[in-house]
Amino acid sequence: MDKTYLGIEIGGSKLQLVTGDDTGTVLARRRLTVDPGQGGPGIRRQMEAALGELMLTAPNLRGVGVGFGGPINWRTGVIERSHQIEGWSGFGLRDWLFSRTKAPIRLDNDANVGALGEATHGAGRGYNPVFYITLGSGVGGGLAVNARIYHGAKPGEAEIGHVRLDRKGATVESRCSGWAVDAKIRRLKATDPGSLLSQLASNAARGEAKYLEAALAKGDSVARRILRETTEDLAFGLSHVVHLFHPEVIVIGGGLALLGEPLRAAVAEALPPFLMEVFSPGPVICLASLGEDAVPVGALELARQPAPESPA
Repeated sequence: MDKTYLGIEIGGSKLQLVTGDDTGTVLARRRLTVDPGQGGPGIRRQMEAALGELMLTAPNLRGVGVGFGGPINWRTGVIERSHQIEGWSGFGLRDWLFSRTKAPIRLDNDANVGALGEATHGAGRGYNPVFYITLGSGVGGGLAVNARIYHGAKPGEAEIGHVRLDRKGATVESRCSGWAVDAKIRRLKATDPGSLLSQLASNAARGEAKYLEAALAKGDSVARRILRETTEDLAFGLSHVVHLFHPEVIVIGGGLALLGEPLRAAVAEALPPFLMEVFSPGPVICLASLGEDAVPVGALELARQPAPESPA
């Protein structure tokens, strides 16, 4: 029987469990919507039911990898906290999973695991080091060096979302996340209701950023301004990553990356002026190619790597 692995993504809005092989190919999948009101215990109940189904298709399970949406002690497998879901702080997820799978467990922050996925099976393949940034409701980041997640001192690393853009407290996350772009467009609906972008987003109660793509395609000047402001802030934050770690490639993922080439091109244009001249033209800027599978595929890759000592 071929070796199989289990990859798990635990987020604030979705739960994904996949089985895969040595090539990172997804063989089976369970994708579930998370109910934040049920907290961590509710997600664990969902996970336990899905595990029972998936493990029937993976009798030769060799390892489990997990990408968790929040700070986690990757050495002990204990959750530090979830910023979105109650009932996770201090929870021993590695021990809980081991008792149900009897397989070696490896866990890490979801952005780190996404970086590993893109570095080994996605847009970062063939580059080293690979820096991955995910632009979703928040902003996360991960660094993969030699196809391994880079770990700094506890409790975290590569927290690009919390990099300051000024002394007043503005951060990459507060300016460049999907929620930040949503807020810019909501303000625009009050200050410039006649713009095409305002009209497209007029009836939206949330998720206004998804209308940027259509407004940009029609040449809306207000949409171009919001894209320019956002990508200049993003490029300024990423310039610190380049000066500190000099990655060969920066991979952009997350919901905001669905803007596609306009986003990628704007970041690639904005970054070089923020870099010291000797670093020009800077790293390759590309869009994530795994999409929603970046974390699950990264988790499969993590599961294949040497695991810490299994709990007793």
